[in-house]
Amino acid sequence: MRLRIVKQNTNFDFFKRWKLWLGLSGVMMVLAFVSFLVQGLNYGIDFRGGTTIRTQSPMPVEIGVYRDAIAPLGLGDVSISEVFDPTFEEDQNVAMIRIQAQDGEEAVSVDVITSVEAALKTVRPNIEFVSVESVGPKVSGELIQTAIIAVVLAIGAVLIYIWLRFEWQFAAGAVLALVHDVILTIGIFSEFQIKFDLAIIAALLTIVGYSLNDTVVVFDRVRENLRKYKKKPLNEVLNISINETLSRTFMTSVTTLLALISLFVLGGDVIRGFVFAMIWGVIVGTYSSIFVASAALLYLGVKRDWSKPDANAGNQYANIDA
Repeated sequence: MRLRIVKQNTNFDFFKRWKLWLGLSGVMMVLAFVSFLVQGLNYGIDFRGGTTIRTQSPMPVEIGVYRDAIAPLGLGDVSISEVFDPTFEEDQNVAMIRIQAQDGEEAVSVDVITSVEAALKTVRPNIEFVSVESVGPKVSGELIQTAIIAVVLAIGAVLIYIWLRFEWQFAAGAVLALVHDVILTIGIFSEFQIKFDLAIIAALLTIVGYSLNDTVVVFDRVRENLRKYKKKPLNEVLNISINETLSRTFMTSVTTLLALISLFVLGGDVIRGFVFAMIWGVIVGTYSSIFVASAALLYLGVKRDWSKPDANAGNQYANIDA
C-alpha cells in the first residue's frame, strides 16, 4: 500500500469563502508592511556597513563581561550575541561582535579591531578570533539598491512570462501571489528582527521561483479544464484544477520542507537565516498558489473560449500521487 498525503479523488471546496482568504491575505500584507515601517529591518553587516568579529573560546560566553571589556574603547553601540548551534562541541563557545562603521569611515580601522581583540583577551586569555568581516557604508547602500532592483525585475519577468503563456488575468494573479510571499517574508523578518543580509535576498528570489512553479502547475491544469468543462462556472473549474494538482503540490512542499528543516537544525548558524526564510517561503508560497493566485483569477475572470488545441497544455507531473 502506497502512502498518500492527499487522498485520491479529493473534492475540497477552496472557493466557498474565497473573499475571506483574499481579505485575510490583504490584512497580513498590511500588518507586514506596518511592521516594516515601524520597526524596520535588522540589517546585517552587508547592508549596514561596519565590522563583524567572530570569536571562539572554551569558556562560556558572558555578554556582560565582553561588553564591559569593550566599553572603554568608546566605539558607540556594539552588538554582542552568543551563537548557539547543536553541532558545536561542549568547549566551543562562539560569539558575534558587531561594530558599526564610524562616521566618515568606510569600515572599522585595523587599529580598532586590534584594540577590541586586546580588550577581550584581558578577560578571556584563550579566546580565538575566527573571522573578521568588514563592509563600508557606501558599498552597503549600493547593495540595498541592487537587491531591490533584483527582486522587482524578477517579479516583472514573471508578469511578462505568465502574460505571454496564459492571459493577463493569470499574470495578475501570479504576480499578486509573488508580491504576497515577498511582503510576508520581509514582514516576519521585521517583526522578529531576524538579521537581514544578502543571503536573505537570495532566499527571496528562490521563493519567487518556488511559488511561481506551484502557481504555473495549477494554472496549466486550469487552462486544460477550461477547454474540458466549457459550461461549468469558473469557481468549479478552479476547484477541480486545484484538487487534481493538490497531491503534487503537497508532495513537493513536504519533501522540500523536510530537507529545509534538516538544514535549519543541523546546518549551523551561518545559513540559518537563509533556511528560515526558505521554510517560511515554502509555506506561504504553497498557500498563495491555492488561495491567492487562484482567488484573484476568480475575481478577475478569464476568457472561456479555449477551443484552439494546444499539444503542450498541462503538466505531466501534476497527477503524481503523494
